[in-house]
Amino acid sequence: MADSSPSLAELAAEEEELQFGSFTNDDAWDLGAALVAAARRDGAPVAVDVSRHGHQLFHASLPGTSPDNDSWIQRKTRVVQRFGHSSLHVRQASIERGTTFEAEFGLDPALYAAHGGAFPVAVRSVGPVGAVVVSGLPQLEDHRMVVAAIRAHLGR
Repeated sequence: MADSSPSLAELAAEEEELQFGSFTNDDAWDLGAALVAAARRDGAPVAVDVSRHGHQLFHASLPGTSPDNDSWIQRKTRVVQRFGHSSLHVRQASIERGTTFEAEFGLDPALYAAHGGAFPVAVRSVGPVGAVVVSGLPQLEDHRMVVAAIRAHLGR
């Protein structure tokens, strides 16, 4: 895959496509377990987190991760919660407006990180209810890993 960020239009299309009919604790477990299995298969040193309404439903830290990954997860999750879009979508929106997330919003970087890897759990006819987050790879790889897992989960 290319290393350039997808356009805002491409990211918005992903979010429109990757919506759930409902989202249960079992869905969170299945998604988290699928992400861990993919990371183990690929030898990816990632932490995985799935939450709904601020309730952590799944968390795993694979070998090669550190507490820093948990901090990144929290910071990227806050972006999804505040803006209702993937952390990469929020980042790209600022870039396409000719600025940066940090300059545009002035939010504390210790609390908010608009870096790829956090994707909203959106329920059709409801909206965003949670987040699926990966931290440990370059941000585009984190994002793509989450998108692939959600796409596979919804395609079951």
